[in-house]
Amino acid sequence: MKGPSTGLVTTNTMQNLDPVGAPEGEAREAPDALKSRLAPAENVLALLSVDLDEELRFDNGLLALTDRRLMARSAEGEWAEWTLPATGLMLAHSDHAGVGTLDLVGPRGRLARWRYTLARQPAALRLQKLFDLRFASVAQVTGDPIDIDADGADAAEVFDAAPGTQAPPSTWVLLRLGRFARPYRKQLIVGFLLTLASTAATLVPPYLTIPLMDDILIPFQTGQQIAAVKVELFLGALLLSALVGWALGWARTYLLALVSERIGADLRTTTYEHLLTLPLDYFGGKRTGDLMSRIGSETDRINVFLSLHALDFMTDVLMIAMTAVILFSINPLLAVVTLVPLPFIAWMIHVVRDRLRTGFEKIDRVWSEVTNVLADTIPGIRVVKAFAQEKREADRFRAANAYNLQVNDKLNKTWSLFTPSVSLLTEIGLLVVWGFGIWQVARGSITVGVLTAFIAYIGRFYTRLDSMSRIVSVTQKAAAGAKRIFDILDHVSNVPEPANPVRVGRIEGRIEMAGVGFRYGSRAVIRDLDLAIEPGEMIGLVGHSGSGKSTLVNLICRFYDVTDGAIRVDGTDIRRFAVADYRRHVGLVLQEPFLFFGTIAQNIAYGKPDATREEIVAAARAAHAHDFILRLAHGYDSLVGERGQGLSGGERQRISIARALLIDPRILILDEATSAVDTETEKEIQKALDNLVKGRTTIAIAHRLSTLRKADRLVVMDRGEVVEVGPHDALMDRQGAYWRLYQAQLRQADDESAGAADERASVTLALGGHAAHPAGEA
Repeated sequence: MKGPSTGLVTTNTMQNLDPVGAPEGEAREAPDALKSRLAPAENVLALLSVDLDEELRFDNGLLALTDRRLMARSAEGEWAEWTLPATGLMLAHSDHAGVGTLDLVGPRGRLARWRYTLARQPAALRLQKLFDLRFASVAQVTGDPIDIDADGADAAEVFDAAPGTQAPPSTWVLLRLGRFARPYRKQLIVGFLLTLASTAATLVPPYLTIPLMDDILIPFQTGQQIAAVKVELFLGALLLSALVGWALGWARTYLLALVSERIGADLRTTTYEHLLTLPLDYFGGKRTGDLMSRIGSETDRINVFLSLHALDFMTDVLMIAMTAVILFSINPLLAVVTLVPLPFIAWMIHVVRDRLRTGFEKIDRVWSEVTNVLADTIPGIRVVKAFAQEKREADRFRAANAYNLQVNDKLNKTWSLFTPSVSLLTEIGLLVVWGFGIWQVARGSITVGVLTAFIAYIGRFYTRLDSMSRIVSVTQKAAAGAKRIFDILDHVSNVPEPANPVRVGRIEGRIEMAGVGFRYGSRAVIRDLDLAIEPGEMIGLVGHSGSGKSTLVNLICRFYDVTDGAIRVDGTDIRRFAVADYRRHVGLVLQEPFLFFGTIAQNIAYGKPDATREEIVAAARAAHAHDFILRLAHGYDSLVGERGQGLSGGERQRISIARALLIDPRILILDEATSAVDTETEKEIQKALDNLVKGRTTIAIAHRLSTLRKADRLVVMDRGEVVEVGPHDALMDRQGAYWRLYQAQLRQADDESAGAADERASVTLALGGHAAHPAGEA
């Protein structure tokens, strides 16, 4: 079955698929293997490098979507194909624990599965989106076939360029900045009037050249006397217009610069505030470097555009319009000749604008890859150095930087041709005006003064026209940046605030889960879960990895919302509470505590910034952190390195416990709080946790089941369902799922103890042999 061509256009898809992370040689081998299988005029829409096999070992496969079929190549070079469109065919995406999966599902079940690392996630999501569009016949456009070997756009541009799948050209996205300019509309109106007045002032001097030439200089050449009063009058008018133009220009520039800085600051603040409201799954699909680039670099770019280039553009438009009016008022025929190059320049701007927009959007994506390498490497510098991977990371950065250079060079080819072409057209226009003007003077139709004034005005006219053409580049950069900013602002949180929130009073801590279900995409993680937790009760969540423990805790914290059923606290659905008000009553202690750069006191008081020093010290004492804090050089005012680098794991964990204690939560979540420390440190942390859980509803996840002996009840989970509930002794007597988990841990502990004993015996034997050897010689 052959589907109609979508005609989506791209070039060099393979080379640009993963320029930073693809294995060497892969980008060169895949195009030839794919090209040999393509039918005439068959268009490639998207490509995915499949770098894992079914057993999650590194692999080198390929998945290609064309306008006729889905094609897959295994690492062994075997191909499989599915003709499109086909009834009931669906491409499902999921990801878990750093592994992404694409399942091709037909009416009778799954037909194929491909796995990949999350570095390939953007390409996989593009492929799935284009598959859905193709299958649903949403975007049916025409165009040229793909050229895999040409130097051009990547697969992302295929989707961006498809008519019907995108918003209007991104230049118009700049108009959306109007809502940030609205609070400053009075200043903007004053700025516009100042611009109008300053532009008018700069247009006075050329007009004064007419009487200077015709009434003073040319009569003087014919023997007439120069009227000194007239000369003084004209020169005074020229000076006055220059001074007025300078004063008005200064006032306009200063006022509009102040406004643009405030618009940029508001845009930056609004974007960051909105980013903080987005759910955890949004951040799971984004790179830190990319988000930092958007809020930092893109807002700076927009700010520069508003403060400098938008003002220049407005001045240019007014100058061109007012100059045109003056030219037509002086001599309409000569004015028409002056405007001859204008249609050609407008056509060039229109053609180049779209290429620049696409190019700058691509540059932004590529630049985010450069910042992503930095965001990955700098926080993980200890791991880089521990594994001696400095050269590898330097090569990654060099590759990303080289690709950024390549993309910029390609765009500069277009821009470097455009700017001189505009200058050439304006010079030709000036030449035509000179020729036509001399002919008019020879015929007596105009005076030399009129021609001189015309030339002066045309100089300003073409200069502004050339300036406007150069602003095209800056405008497209700002538009590309604004598009990336509004991608964040347009994202709606899937944990919405209630329209009429219920006020959170004193929480007792009773938690009820009724028919709770949750899905990650198409995959059910929690299924029909029912559980009631009494106020002050300590619950231990146990189960194999992937059983849904952490997901359940995330639902209780309302990092995600349930897809089925409800979670109620003290009888009220938590979705009826304002998110921030509810979370103030929930304390969270994580396996890997995160500390911010700042003092010890600031980190403890993070959840309660107005806490007194006495409250901070009391929380630290209860968390068994006070003693080691006093041993630091500056005590509670000692600076903590980024992510707490200056402290041990146990010290960071105790500060995290003190942070939770200070806000006095009624509901406490302990997520593997002692799994990442040694036994002695665990004892210290356990003492702190004993203080923390008193009188609170506590839900604890622990890898070592022995740490949950103090729990009132244990909840055993398996595949998103509760399979057992009860105290430790009762569950052991039942010899069910919990008993099997406990026995497995005991066997593991015995094996580790036996291995350690064998190792100690080997060391002792080796030392004994070494000690006896010299005695034997003696």
